[in-house]
Amino acid sequence: MDTFEAVQYKCPNCDAELNFKPDTQDFACDYCDSHFTEAEIKQICAENEQMKLDKNVVEEKSKFEENTCLYHCASCGAEIMCEETSSALFCYYCHEPIILSGRLSGDYKPDKVIGFSVSHDKAIDDFKKWCGKRLFCPKDFKQKQQLEKMTGLYVPFWVVDCNIDAHYEGLAKKVRSWSSGNYNYTETKEYNVVRSGSIVLEGLPADGSRKIEDALMEAIEPFDYTKSKDFSMSYLSGFFADKYDVDKQGIFPRIKQRATNASQAIIKKSLSQYSYTSPSSEYYNFKKTNWQYMLLPVWFMTYKHGGKMYEFALNGQTGKIAGTPPLDSTKLALFSSAVGVCAALLTFFGCYLFL
Repeated sequence: MDTFEAVQYKCPNCDAELNFKPDTQDFACDYCDSHFTEAEIKQICAENEQMKLDKNVVEEKSKFEENTCLYHCASCGAEIMCEETSSALFCYYCHEPIILSGRLSGDYKPDKVIGFSVSHDKAIDDFKKWCGKRLFCPKDFKQKQQLEKMTGLYVPFWVVDCNIDAHYEGLAKKVRSWSSGNYNYTETKEYNVVRSGSIVLEGLPADGSRKIEDALMEAIEPFDYTKSKDFSMSYLSGFFADKYDVDKQGIFPRIKQRATNASQAIIKKSLSQYSYTSPSSEYYNFKKTNWQYMLLPVWFMTYKHGGKMYEFALNGQTGKIAGTPPLDSTKLALFSSAVGVCAALLTFFGCYLFL
């Protein structure tokens, strides 16, 4: 009796399982709602399999595994990768000692890296200037001992190119108003509008670290990917690198949302000649995604105040800074009191002048 081995296809967009849909006669991902014909998915799987068997890729992964050490922070759980000869002793996040926990799998080898352009001294100087505009920060927040905790960290990012089939149908209106004599006129014209086509979006980023706030990383964008290089262990010399702990499937919802927002903005721009638009139907189907795992340069610092951890980041390529400074309640109270006293004195002397 002949037996057949079942083939389970994986979604090339988010790596979840694909299921055959009898009603549409194609393969669909229930996780990210992508759809593929049988021919499309076979071609994609064949290409991916060929990449896995590539001799150079296998050798590079093996070299990466041999020369990369993984450190673990028992305090906050951060996992940090460094080159074999690194003397990394403290966690970039909570500043507690870290211990060597073994080698890192070659599957974690990044595809690309952007090296640091901003030096440590320049990062500290820029951060001091940034802090100078914040009046109510705690005193020790700006002290040398705290600023020296700023760490050069390669943050793991998934950078994705997307090919999207977009379709939009809706109602659009053009409204024109004018006056003539004693009368005001308004003319409204209605149109059925359709926009359909393929949208290509390149370089959509999402960081793959649970420890670092996503909003913080988005705030220091963009990075110039034209400056990226093939990954080499030499870039880790003197720096830390965070290991990604959010895979493609975990990242895809963020990528999908950013790509959908960008696609909607493109559609909206094409309808800018209308005064008003209202969609009756629209969809954005992801036909193909090209993923690159990159390490991007960030000067990173944390500060604990009032039982809360504050995070600060400086783009190691452009120098753009983001973070929410802590407030010193004592300073704020003294300032408020001083303002109150001044207001009271002004009120007193103002009343005195009018007596």
